[in-house]
Amino acid sequence: MFQIASYSETGGRPHNEDTVRSVLRGEDRLCLVVADGLGGHGGGEEASAAAAEVICQGWGGEANPEELEHLIQEGHRRVLSLQTRQCAMKTTVTALALEPGRAVMAHVGDSRIYYFRDGGLTFQTRDHSAAQIGVMLGEITPDQIRFHEDRSRVLRALGQDGELKVDIREERLSPGRHAFLLCSDGFWEYVLEQEMVDDLAAAASPEEWLDKMRARLIARAPEDNDNNTAAAVWAEEE
Repeated sequence: MFQIASYSETGGRPHNEDTVRSVLRGEDRLCLVVADGLGGHGGGEEASAAAAEVICQGWGGEANPEELEHLIQEGHRRVLSLQTRQCAMKTTVTALALEPGRAVMAHVGDSRIYYFRDGGLTFQTRDHSAAQIGVMLGEITPDQIRFHEDRSRVLRALGQDGELKVDIREERLSPGRHAFLLCSDGFWEYVLEQEMVDDLAAAASPEEWLDKMRARLIARAPEDNDNNTAAAVWAEEE
């Protein structure tokens, strides 16, 4: 039904605050999570791991928008419960739930989900960041987000004060080839969308797809680059 591959690397930082986790229910149902702890707040590694654990452990096996949003809110409450006066830990999250014929995508922050149908990019999440607001106001282009001075100013995260809004998208999966890419900002910052499409067309497996994109990242990233994490899923619908 589907093929999965993932990786997570520390990059040029002392600790890896990204988390990637998945859970299978039967042979054709999957929940996949990529989370990126916000390093400036401390405890990022613990926050991202806690959020991913709550979502994957609680997932019941359906591509259900209400359930996925509820689980992310549960993750948010878990992160809040771990905070102290000295450590206001926070994390982004992306989550994908797959069942035959349907996918549900959810995200908070500036980690991204990309969805490709029959080799073409159909959808990508919109960052919850100050730089994304600049795009919406027409001040910068989407590509300029990558190295904008406000790119790291995340406007939503698990562990924030006040109400958390989760963006949810549901897709009916028609017959054909479907591919999903979940990644932290340390990954998509160095891999352009057209390159994702090109590498997808040239790859024979999700592992090879990730390897081709990682090669681009390694060639471009500075020595002090951020943690970088990505997970790929290929699904074939008949």
